[in-house]
Amino acid sequence: MLNKKSIVDIDVNGKKVFVRVDYNVPMDAEQNITNDTRIRATLPTVNYLLDHNAAVILACHVGRPKGKPVPEFSVAPIVKRLSELLGKEVKMAPDCVGEEASKMAADLKPGEVLLLQNLRYHSEEEKNDPEFAKQLASLADIAVNDAFGVSHRAHASVEGITKYIPTVAGFLMEKEIKFVGQAVANPQRPFVAIIGGAKVSDKIGVISNLLEKVDTLIIGGGMAHTFDAAKGYKIGASLCEPDKIDLAKELIKKAEEKNVNLVLPVDIIAADKFAPDANTQIVDVKEIPEGWLGLDSGPKTSEKYVDALKGAKTVVWNGPMGVFEMDAFAQGTKDVAQAVADSGATSIVGGGDSISALKKTGLSDKITHISTGGGATLEFLEGKVLPGIAALADK
Repeated sequence: MLNKKSIVDIDVNGKKVFVRVDYNVPMDAEQNITNDTRIRATLPTVNYLLDHNAAVILACHVGRPKGKPVPEFSVAPIVKRLSELLGKEVKMAPDCVGEEASKMAADLKPGEVLLLQNLRYHSEEEKNDPEFAKQLASLADIAVNDAFGVSHRAHASVEGITKYIPTVAGFLMEKEIKFVGQAVANPQRPFVAIIGGAKVSDKIGVISNLLEKVDTLIIGGGMAHTFDAAKGYKIGASLCEPDKIDLAKELIKKAEEKNVNLVLPVDIIAADKFAPDANTQIVDVKEIPEGWLGLDSGPKTSEKYVDALKGAKTVVWNGPMGVFEMDAFAQGTKDVAQAVADSGATSIVGGGDSISALKKTGLSDKITHISTGGGATLEFLEGKVLPGIAALADK
């Protein structure tokens, strides 16, 4: 799944190129874009195509309009922001298929950019309708997938289109395949994974797959309490998934069988309520007082995590170590971010919460690769085949 053609492997000179991008950016009530990271992330691909004399037709989805044209999910604010970032006018098609979109695509000259209206204004996009995919393909000579974030979905613009038009990876997609794909397929060792976040149920597949591959697995965040409960510890009023305790026992056993160093918290910052101004105390992980809840890892645990990261060559981190949004419970996550940044390893961070936590620490530029994926990153780490990547042309 990893040996795929990218835009440098094809001739785009004078060609019309359909580029699937992930511009599903957050906007406020007035439709001002509040974070343009996803748009900026595609600029290397768009600029490369423009520099190589291609006519660029961009396609994306915004929100969940459920197959109808909903004005607040229009791409208009994106057209404006992209024009500013590219320093040139970006044309906007009133739809992504149909007569007018076809005419605008046909008239587009090399060096020009057209952004199609929201793909999800048509329910056929998510149904991967062949006729709809064929209409999208008819707009261009070549397709490029630069939307890793939607590549775990077999949608018309991601997977269906590849049956009618040669499709290759953009630079952003290529980077995801290189870093996330390689980490799973062929990591440099020692390989350490850090999995945090609230729920074990969200990360079962990831933990299970990584136990086959890693040398050390660090588990933190709310999900660690389910593992603590599986060990018979008193977890007070901490978040726990009782129906996943047996599974946690199985995963602990699997780690032993695979000789994986499984690192769990040894001390916890416990709070008497879920609030920034709660009373707190540092307690042994086995003895969280009745009615108190663990909201961050303690200082001894941070030391243990830092030790486990020493000498690592590959590190994958997904999910925070505590309720980092509240300053009182952010230290565990900050300590891990610092340790990953200092490790000298090839480091890959994925998942919205981990990325936000990283931004908060100001260490983003010390990380080798920050994955744009979310659900796609998790599925890649689970070892699943991503339809959007599988469908790309092989080298």
